[in-house]
Amino acid sequence: MYGASLGAGLAALAFWGFVSICVLAGIWDSARKRETRHETIRRVIESGQEIDSEMLDKLLGGGMKTDQALMLGGLVCLFLAPGLAVFGWLIGLQWEPAFLPILGSAVLIALVAAGLIVAARMLRQENPAPSVRLK
Repeated sequence: MYGASLGAGLAALAFWGFVSICVLAGIWDSARKRETRHETIRRVIESGQEIDSEMLDKLLGGGMKTDQALMLGGLVCLFLAPGLAVFGWLIGLQWEPAFLPILGSAVLIALVAAGLIVAARMLRQENPAPSVRLK
């Protein structure tokens, strides 16, 4: 493995094991939340109560709207890109060939951010909030 020691291999294995556990825990948590929502709806229906559409949306929707999620992702990427460029510059001070590839990654992330923000604005224009009126 290109001169890497056993310790480096075990560290890599531990890292990816941790990442796998985090991903599986997230999947399990979201499945449990979905089960709980469905159980709540089932109990309300069994008790004979009416479920209005607002309550149903609140129970089943459970999250941000698509345009909000896209805008949040775009803003995170937008602030990540200059940080990555500065990181590339600092690494480039020690090892010059690393600067341009890291700078290219920063530009790519900035373009992804721009795309996410544009997509969020397009969705917001197509489906404006009920209280917002376009002039």
